[in-house]
Amino acid sequence: MLRVEELSVSYGSVQALDGVNLEVAERGVLHGIIGPNGAGKSTLMDAITGRRRPTRGRVWVDGQDITQRSVTWRRRTGMSRSFQRTSIFPGISVREQLELVASQLGEPDLDEIIDAFELRAALDQPADGIAYGDQRRVDIALAMIGKPSLMLLDEPAAGLSTTETVALFEHLVRLVRHRGVTALVVEHDVDAVFRFCDRVTALDLGRLIAHGTPEQVRKDARVISAYLGTAA
Repeated sequence: MLRVEELSVSYGSVQALDGVNLEVAERGVLHGIIGPNGAGKSTLMDAITGRRRPTRGRVWVDGQDITQRSVTWRRRTGMSRSFQRTSIFPGISVREQLELVASQLGEPDLDEIIDAFELRAALDQPADGIAYGDQRRVDIALAMIGKPSLMLLDEPAAGLSTTETVALFEHLVRLVRHRGVTALVVEHDVDAVFRFCDRVTALDLGRLIAHGTPEQVRKDARVISAYLGTAA
């Protein structure tokens, strides 16, 4: 589904990513990306989605080299992205913006997304007037529209309580499984990552240091040293 080969990104003299290799073979899975601040997690997402050109390496999706493709091309051919900050449209209702994006991307079952993220009660409210947790759900619902084959979520639980985080991941898992979407999730809430993700990749200083099941990564000595600490 996704293959990243020797991906490197530099910002001047700073090496944000250094030869990262990553493969996600299955559909309908949640794949967590963890690591300390400055590990290269958001840069990896930017390189995969075309917002940042790699200085070296290639990105393959469904067997096709998309390294030089534009952000717009990637979105229209099945890749979506959400960001650390919500990218909802303030001042218009939740219903209007969901329907607008659905009409542009040919979403066949918007009601399924609305119900899966429990947004029906908020549909006629302005998006900037609803609770922050609801805004996060709207943001991810927008990324889910159009039946993307690959979805990248950058800290979807940022600013949420533990209860809200669990609910958000439960909604996400439900739709990912049902729609056969491959989702990469960068998240600092490692408890949520280890509980809900099928596979986990850990980065540190721009390099991949561990990859495997949540249990394997949780016990990896390099991950404990770089990120989790001895209490892990």
